[in-house]
Amino acid sequence: MIRKKIQPYIARLISSDEVVRVKRRLAEYKRRLLSQPHKLDVYLRINDPYSYLLVQVLSQFQQRFGLNIYVKTIMNLQDDMYPESEMWHENAFIDATHLAELYGLKFPQQAPSDDLARVRQGTNQLLILEQNDSETGFLVQGNNWEQINRVFDLYWSQQAMCDGQLTDDEATLEQRLRSNELMLAEQGHYMSAMLKYGGEWYWGIDRLDHLEKRLNTLGVQCNKTASEVLFNKTYANFCKQPSIAPPQLNQGAQISEKLVLFFSIRSPYSHIGLEQAIKLARYYNLELEIKPVLPMIMRGLSVPNVKKMYIFHDTKREAKKLGIDYGFVADPLGKGVENCYVLFRYAQSLGCEQNYLLNYSRAVNAQGIHSDTYEGLKIIVQRSGMDWEQAKILLNDHDAEKEWQLWAEENRQEMLGLGSWGVPTFQYGDLVLWGQDRVGIIEKEIRKSRLMLA
Repeated sequence: MIRKKIQPYIARLISSDEVVRVKRRLAEYKRRLLSQPHKLDVYLRINDPYSYLLVQVLSQFQQRFGLNIYVKTIMNLQDDMYPESEMWHENAFIDATHLAELYGLKFPQQAPSDDLARVRQGTNQLLILEQNDSETGFLVQGNNWEQINRVFDLYWSQQAMCDGQLTDDEATLEQRLRSNELMLAEQGHYMSAMLKYGGEWYWGIDRLDHLEKRLNTLGVQCNKTASEVLFNKTYANFCKQPSIAPPQLNQGAQISEKLVLFFSIRSPYSHIGLEQAIKLARYYNLELEIKPVLPMIMRGLSVPNVKKMYIFHDTKREAKKLGIDYGFVADPLGKGVENCYVLFRYAQSLGCEQNYLLNYSRAVNAQGIHSDTYEGLKIIVQRSGMDWEQAKILLNDHDAEKEWQLWAEENRQEMLGLGSWGVPTFQYGDLVLWGQDRVGIIEKEIRKSRLMLA
């Protein structure tokens, strides 16, 4: 009980701006004390679409900030980090297609064949480049970026690849690969397209904006234009352009449009996704349907601590940049999730389900309210305009408990049928996107479709 009560305060402390500032100052002090350059470690995987996009922008990024960038090639991912690995990889290709269009980068229309031999060849090509560098890692300079991009281009365009002139045997390349993968795990991560600077992780193009801002604060930019934040296109103009009214039929009735959000009350990214989805729906006068699903861990799937902590800290900085409160977390796992879902249909019957879920999400993610207790739950229910006495009756109704378990699973199966495995997932017409940072692409599609029908 004591641990449970202090948990929100610990979460708020370790994710606070003050603690982040102290960590960054210590990292910078250590760098100066040891007279080290600004160093960026980058982990790449040849068949990772996010790595392919990332290598296309890192040369310019290096020129802007004068960083020493060290590339480390990996190939094998940790199975326990990807519960639906096949679906994750399929979605990654579709997702990267949208990112490539957004940033004007090269990307194929079709995914390359899943050929292990080609993956191995491309991996070897990258390892050969590393092999020609020092033991401390592959410091990328000058035309090294052209060489790296060339390897990725060959793989993703499905052109013929060869292992090239090895300077050592296959065993040496394998040893370097294993060393890189072990280093990634020891440093505290599990994905490719990851960048590490000064003790913090940044994922692909999507998180370069955080690194840009940090480097700008340190004043390491090489020219005045470097101080601009360039990698913010997924959110910079979100709900800031003039709204476009819903299209109408000849008789004057509006054409039905709907945004669907698959959501979990325990998912940190779902918290941001819910805030953004409601904002988007209100801005464009769009119908929003929220479909809650059961959290992974309550379906018997494990979430390793390394992954859990990265998501927690990443959510904090993502929420901060969007002006959303997060960090004072009272984990609703178990009874808190059950309470939320038991009362969801009641909220729907009153037409306040969006307000209810928003209040619930803010309570457990940003206000330290324990929703597994009557005391905390009463606050959420009454804030949402619902009757507490009626809520208590439903909380003790076994039929209501069975009902939510059925519809929560139906929602999950529907989400899987759309090709997505996790939350938050958004559906707008035929467009299905995973991740809270894709609402800007949803908005772009809304505007496009409305202008076409205007």
